[in-house]
Amino acid sequence: MKVFVTGGSGFAGGVVVRRLIAEGHEVMALARSESSVQRVRAAGAEPVPGDLTDLGQDGSPAPSWVVKLREGDAVVHVAAHMEFWGPDSLFERANHVPTVALHAASVAAGVRRFVLISAASVSTGSQRRPVVDESTPEGRPNVAYSRVKLATERALLQASGGNTELVVLRPPFIWGRGMAAINDMAEVAEAGRFAWIDHGRHIADFVHVENLAAATLLALTRGRHGGVYYVTDGTPMPIRDFLTPLLATRGVDVSKSRSVPLAMAVPLAALVDRTARLLRRKSAPRLTNWLVSFTGRDRSYDITAARRELGYSPDLTLERGLVEMGFS
Repeated sequence: MKVFVTGGSGFAGGVVVRRLIAEGHEVMALARSESSVQRVRAAGAEPVPGDLTDLGQDGSPAPSWVVKLREGDAVVHVAAHMEFWGPDSLFERANHVPTVALHAASVAAGVRRFVLISAASVSTGSQRRPVVDESTPEGRPNVAYSRVKLATERALLQASGGNTELVVLRPPFIWGRGMAAINDMAEVAEAGRFAWIDHGRHIADFVHVENLAAATLLALTRGRHGGVYYVTDGTPMPIRDFLTPLLATRGVDVSKSRSVPLAMAVPLAALVDRTARLLRRKSAPRLTNWLVSFTGRDRSYDITAARRELGYSPDLTLERGLVEMGFS
């Protein structure tokens, strides 16, 4: 199979590219900078110079790289501007518009399958159930990134797909060797600003980047058209049990960090979050509504549908992933 990948020079997309090549597929990967071209080429894929945000611009012709879609059997759309702060308009411009346009271009090119990497956080916000699956109403997500991700899912599911099948994967926190998010967490901890909520006892869910890549490869040929699937490591646990060894791989000890009760964190986060938005701060404050949702409320995702319909099995364990990151 010949696969067109976006985000192929990034953390998750790079692993997807390498797994595709290891499985014998031909890969074309969009690359918007010379350094991205070099990373894609080093992975064994064909770089396609271009920028995803050139798609969907009102009155602008389609970028030249779109013709490469005609060579592909499938598209795997990993690329996204990801942060848990900022206005909806930012993510609509950076993520929603290009994704809808890429899907439409893929349909026009006759691509057989379009795999969208979405986010489990589409159900983080007003939806408070401790365990959710694909039949659970998402509610209203509490950050723009997730609200726009959900809107994009719905737009693609409602779009005219022609002969192009659509499969949506919803990973939660993606971790593994090479992850960038750990740098920010380590910096916060080293500065003494890290704190648990309720001593870190609340249940969190996550997915190793290799397990996500495995699910992505399965979605190229399995899963129903219009299928939406949560994809995790299948091992939800207290967030303390996950973050403590994860940050230890960076030499940071958070085991003795202070704790704030949820009853105090919720109103404080609401005040700090709202004030920062009113002031139009460009960067997130230390405490936000989303952070309280992630670390202070029980949330896991039932992956029965992914197991049954994709044949998904999260084979890379927490222990093995931590060892690969340097934990001993």
